[in-house]
Amino acid sequence: MARFEDIQLLRTTYLRGPSVWTYRPVLEVWLDLGALEDWPSHKLPGFNERLTAWLPDLVEHHCGVGERGGFIQRLTGGTWMGHVLEHVIIELLNLAGMPAEFGQTREISRRGVYRMVFRCPEEAVARTALAWGHKLVMAAINDDAFDLDAAIAAIKTVIDERYLGPSTASIVDAAAERRIPAIRLNDGNLVQLGHGAAQRRIWTAESDQTSAIAQGIAQDKDLTKELLTSCGVPVPEGRDVESADDAWEAAQDIGLPVTIKPSDGNHGRGVTLELSDEDDIRTAYALARAESEDGDVIVEQFIAGTEHRLLVVGGKVVAACRGEPVHALGDGQSTLRALVDALNKDPRRGPEQQYPLDRIDLDKPAVRLELKRQRVTPDTVPALGQQVLLQRSGNMAIDCTDEVHPDVAYHACLAAKIVGLDIAGMDMVMADVSRPLKAQGGAIIEVNAGPGLLMHLKPTVGMPRPVGMAIVDHLFAPAEGGAGSGRIPLVGIAGTQGNAFIARLVGWLLQLSGRLTGVASSDGMFLAGRRTQRSSCAHWAGAHRVLTNRLAQAAVIQTTARSILEEGLAYDRCQVGVVTDMDGWQDLADHDVLERAAMTRVLRTQIDVVLDGGAGVLNADDAQVAALAKLCDGAVLLYALDEHNPLLAAHRAEGEGRAVFVRDGQVVLASGARERVLGTLQALAPARGTAPDTASLLAAIAGAWALDIAPELIAAGIKTFEYGDTAGA
Repeated sequence: MARFEDIQLLRTTYLRGPSVWTYRPVLEVWLDLGALEDWPSHKLPGFNERLTAWLPDLVEHHCGVGERGGFIQRLTGGTWMGHVLEHVIIELLNLAGMPAEFGQTREISRRGVYRMVFRCPEEAVARTALAWGHKLVMAAINDDAFDLDAAIAAIKTVIDERYLGPSTASIVDAAAERRIPAIRLNDGNLVQLGHGAAQRRIWTAESDQTSAIAQGIAQDKDLTKELLTSCGVPVPEGRDVESADDAWEAAQDIGLPVTIKPSDGNHGRGVTLELSDEDDIRTAYALARAESEDGDVIVEQFIAGTEHRLLVVGGKVVAACRGEPVHALGDGQSTLRALVDALNKDPRRGPEQQYPLDRIDLDKPAVRLELKRQRVTPDTVPALGQQVLLQRSGNMAIDCTDEVHPDVAYHACLAAKIVGLDIAGMDMVMADVSRPLKAQGGAIIEVNAGPGLLMHLKPTVGMPRPVGMAIVDHLFAPAEGGAGSGRIPLVGIAGTQGNAFIARLVGWLLQLSGRLTGVASSDGMFLAGRRTQRSSCAHWAGAHRVLTNRLAQAAVIQTTARSILEEGLAYDRCQVGVVTDMDGWQDLADHDVLERAAMTRVLRTQIDVVLDGGAGVLNADDAQVAALAKLCDGAVLLYALDEHNPLLAAHRAEGEGRAVFVRDGQVVLASGARERVLGTLQALAPARGTAPDTASLLAAIAGAWALDIAPELIAAGIKTFEYGDTAGA
């Protein structure tokens, strides 16, 4: 059989927010199947067998059939290669550890050309998965070799490089459960939760409420101990040392055995425990100094017991785990190195952040020191039953949250308060976490700012703890009126008719209502009524700048159909969504929008994102726009030039349906049968400039009313509004 030319990837577009496909980020790919348009899966000899041999878990894909094996049924019955590629990419992402479920493939008006999308929260990962999925499908079509392990490894590498770490991801996922929006601010783990002035920022497990002073104190172990001691918190006796000689002298003064560690370290790096031998103390000093940024080292009293980590969030202990030393058990035949290799095969151990236990490296100085103290080497063959200690500290992955004694919790919370940390990891040594701390001679040995959460999310023994949600609840305490949602009043406006005017007038009325308001429109960007940017901001980047501005207490964002098709919305939900018209389709042929009717699929996105407690504002004089009402999760407010508009009349007849219309030259606000005259069109003229048309004025009034801005303020605000190129610099 002749070889087929590669499926052509005509263009790829990463849609970062709600779009015509879904609410979440997706990669949209335009495919040209070429000759393969005439060769669905069941006509390619051996194709299905090769594909399922490489990816046997495709049987779990329900596809449109809605049951296990649904996609296999489609393969057997015959499906086109765009659809196959969609499922192959999803399965590759699953195998790489990033669960992916959503995908769609649709043919466009050109024969053999398809739009295929799949959901992926990170663009670089999505593009890598596409490249390898494309290679796999072509290899299956042409009966070529394919290295599946290499494909999975390549995708995993990009996931590790680009995706949020497990601690940050747990917080972001918890925020999503509470419907708090999240915006990633850099390529690392800096994330904004919420919008505008309602936002909070996290960086791994540090928050914007974590002060630099508190973090600095936590990094200075000696200072931390002084502060804790002054408040009666038990800590081991110790002091800073400046040399190996000084370390040995301090150890003798304090009393052997001792612990040596860097004064500014964290996560147990450079820490050596239970030292009594002079040579070992000198070696441990060198290890600690190498891990210390400022070169300072502490020698302190060794506290007997088991190391524990308690997580304190907002003054409460929300999780606790304990560690255990790591030993290799001799069999009388294997070298220590071979025994350690076997230990490292434990699936819980790995180099990446998602593994709860680190791999054991016999070449690490700290491990070498432990072996030296036991007079063994990596080539030693331990006797049958002989235990060789490899690590004394770390490996804290045994959950003990339910065992924590109130006295232990009290001292952990007190220490966090003394240092000034809102989120802290307390390293404590004690024999039994279920007994009072001082009574058993326990102590706090370290206070960590920005503690890792993985040990609580994936304990090797015991229950995972919802620490991400504990942090979100701390940052966004539930409050009346949705104050704990991280959201600000947000108005989204889509269409073409006078939308810049609508955005600016609604922004002005919000400003007058007492909220410092950001506006992103085709007239530019405005903050508190002043223009901060002249070029058009009716796109994703403009909206993003408003939503990340910590001054903005409300936001009004104008968007276009093209922006929705090429970028997606910059926000997940809005309080008010306005759609004015379905025009502009003539300029969207490059997106296969060839008739006005196709605009419904595009502009419905603006109404799809309206919150349950929000409102959709729709132009009743455009039946296609008014038909979007059935898609709105919130209330619906219609506006029309004529009170006799049948759609508007029917809406008012349905209970308390709200509407804005013109009667005898007067603007009327109606809730069902109740009416209120806002003023005449002549009286409701801006102080400077004019509305593009009456419909645009009505849309702005309806948008402001949907925000529950008082009619008196709306009327007065319009009269003071200056429209045109007059605001700001």
